[in-house]
Amino acid sequence: MPLSLVPYARAAKRHLTNVDPVMAGIIAEVGACRIARRRQRFQALARAIVFQQLAGSAARAIYNRIVALYPGRAFPLPEQVLATPDEVLRRAGLSAKKIIYLKDLATHVHQSRLRFNRFARMADEEIIADLTRVKGIGRWSAEMFLMFNLGRPDVLPAGDLGVRNAVARAYKMRKPPTPKELLAMGEKWRPFRTAAAWYLWQSIDVKLPDGAPEKRRAVRARR
Repeated sequence: MPLSLVPYARAAKRHLTNVDPVMAGIIAEVGACRIARRRQRFQALARAIVFQQLAGSAARAIYNRIVALYPGRAFPLPEQVLATPDEVLRRAGLSAKKIIYLKDLATHVHQSRLRFNRFARMADEEIIADLTRVKGIGRWSAEMFLMFNLGRPDVLPAGDLGVRNAVARAYKMRKPPTPKELLAMGEKWRPFRTAAAWYLWQSIDVKLPDGAPEKRRAVRARR
């Protein structure tokens, strides 16, 4: 699957280093911002549904079995998913609920109720509202799509426990900040909150949905 790095990486690194001494320390240890951007649209959202609430190895096995149902394609078209009997998808490992979610996504795309070509003209919150109309796509999944598929530079997934735990560790907090507190903290990271979240994930070695090939050690806690 084609990957490219986001174009704002250098600017984000400079900005975050200048506005936040704690973030500057993380950046000094992590290095260059290497956020990878995927070009997939329907496939990325379908993958997010498959991977929900499953361990990575189990989710990958189910995902690969689904792809194998459609020889010659990297991933099926929405109309192919809709034409696939539920029983076939169940044998591939999808639960009844996830079959509903996957087919609802396919229906939205096939009927042009979800039109990816409009997203370039839409604000982040408008896209989140559009995506979360689909069953099984919540705010977190929509935010990951914005960050790693659309390459949006200013997304802060305030509900993500990994980001909140990383903030508590780096900023020497007694407990992780609430989403509201994290959003307030993140105001100084604008307009590169996506990169701030990425650096925070890197600081505790969280596996990201961006296709990055390398695993980086956890960064030492700031003194």
